[in-house]
Amino acid sequence: MIQGISHITFIVRDLDKMSKFLTTVFDAQEVYASGETTFSIAKEKFFLINGLWIAIMEGESLAEKTYNHVAFKIAAEDYEIYTARVKNLGVNVKEDRKRVGGEGRSLYFYDYDNHLFELHTGTLNQRLQKYLSTK
Repeated sequence: MIQGISHITFIVRDLDKMSKFLTTVFDAQEVYASGETTFSIAKEKFFLINGLWIAIMEGESLAEKTYNHVAFKIAAEDYEIYTARVKNLGVNVKEDRKRVGGEGRSLYFYDYDNHLFELHTGTLNQRLQKYLSTK
């Protein structure tokens, strides 16, 4: 039986740059850095974002940007705080898609290696209720 997500791994060119990205945007806590020692396929660092294990490993960036993404839940009242954090890093911010009113707000942005992240204020239940009520 699946118990939940174990961890999410991102392959990045620059571990230190991605470390700053994760700690600045997500308040991630670094819990491990391999240094020159590798137990896996490359140098790596581990972080916790509100208990979620995020791994970053040194390697080649994604060749292109896509809509594949990881979305993190934030409170609606924190939306502007996170928007400022993201924009202060100078990363590529993607325009939000058209939405059904009341399903929450989203901030989409790419890291330095073409991974797309989303900060979303809504819930699955809110989205389903809005979709069902607009048929």
